[in-house]
Amino acid sequence: MCHQSLKRFFGISLLVLCVVFLMSATVFGASKQMLNAAQAKTAPTGLDDGVWEKAKAIQVPFEGKEVFAGQKATVTTKAVYTDEGIYFLFKWKDPTLSVVKGAWKFEGDKWSHQKGNEDRISLLFEINRINNFATKGCAIVCHVPQGAPNAKEGKFGTTTAAEKGDLWHWKAARSDPAGVADDTWLTQISDKKGGRKGDAGKGGDQKNMTEDKSAPKYMLAPGKSLAKNDILLAAHSVEIPAGTVFKAGDMLTYRMPKTPEGSRGDIKAESRYANGGWTVMLSRPLDTGNDDDVAFNTRRKYNFAMALFDNSGDENSYDSEVITLQFK
Repeated sequence: MCHQSLKRFFGISLLVLCVVFLMSATVFGASKQMLNAAQAKTAPTGLDDGVWEKAKAIQVPFEGKEVFAGQKATVTTKAVYTDEGIYFLFKWKDPTLSVVKGAWKFEGDKWSHQKGNEDRISLLFEINRINNFATKGCAIVCHVPQGAPNAKEGKFGTTTAAEKGDLWHWKAARSDPAGVADDTWLTQISDKKGGRKGDAGKGGDQKNMTEDKSAPKYMLAPGKSLAKNDILLAAHSVEIPAGTVFKAGDMLTYRMPKTPEGSRGDIKAESRYANGGWTVMLSRPLDTGNDDDVAFNTRRKYNFAMALFDNSGDENSYDSEVITLQFK
């Protein structure tokens, strides 16, 4: 009788240990956050639309890299979708509005570039499966070791032609004033420029400089106006006429956003910088019909990861963990 009781005791104990192990494995294995996109009958018309109340926000943690190593950031993230499109809302703290991006300043006798970069946020989705992306995120496509001296010359892309990514890149100076996020894609690294390519069509920005790179070539065209944060759009510029007089302290945009065309202009953007932080909305059709974009099927889940830039270049960023997007 005692022997049977002991067997029963050890059997129950083993069962309990198995249950505890499985529960622990479930908790510790759930490293990815889930972002639930809420279904809406109408699309949000802006940053403060009541439609956003339908979506549950998640707090996405970011880890600093390179100059931001050891620092952390958090981005409050929401998503909603309609029958036609998907919409993301991001909010994060940033003590400074950064939109300089090397702007020109007239010193009285010459022009000089001002120090300063821009604030940015980027998202990377898989178009075709990227090996190990589900567990390692953006690190798998950034082929530069942490702290490498040649970080600026690093490669960014996939390791095989079968792997393909959709990169959404919101830039406070170079894309947002044109009302878009730059739409690019990742493929296999094959040259010194890496595997990042612009989507089909036109877009990006135009450098405002003379042939000898000593001064700006363009100014605001008559009858046109500057865009958000006094950024000069390429479409609103005109060559500076000979004899034009500038006074000390005058500023001109160096990286002029272009008006995007084709697949390059699929991602619309709206933003606001206030009270020490950014609020950014990005939107895009669920399926653009372009092979350089991820086609969202509301019956599936999608892995993506994000990077945050605080007045910094590509090698200095805050990176998120992998997040799973699902449609509710």
